[in-house]
Amino acid sequence: MKLKLYTDGWSRWNPGKSWIWVYITDENWLEIEKRYKYLWIKTNNEAEYLWAYFWIKRCIELWSNEIELYMDSDLVIKQLSWERKIKKDELKILNSDIKNLISEFNIKIHFNWIRREKNKEADRLSNVAMDSINK
Repeated sequence: MKLKLYTDGWSRWNPGKSWIWVYITDENWLEIEKRYKYLWIKTNNEAEYLWAYFWIKRCIELWSNEIELYMDSDLVIKQLSWERKIKKDELKILNSDIKNLISEFNIKIHFNWIRREKNKEADRLSNVAMDSINK
């Protein structure tokens, strides 16, 4: 089953309180799942990598063998696609964990950069996540 994964990671300050959120659809845009998760204190880039790891793992749990991954972090998309070098050791480890997960389950994956304004549902979920933590 092919799934489309729209997600984002966000950190208030850098580093700071961080959230990740996701909107998963099937290839016909039928909604499968919406979620968010609080990560404690992380940098923006760590939050972006962690969302990719957690939500790719979730797609595997949903029996997906092909994933179209959409996010608005051009840097992380290019690093996951081996188009840009990774400088920080923490991000190298997270990148390796994602690559191992994809390899272990033989997942076909497409990494896609998307403009923030085209990622409205993930952005809406970010506000839900932030509001729930700040209560």
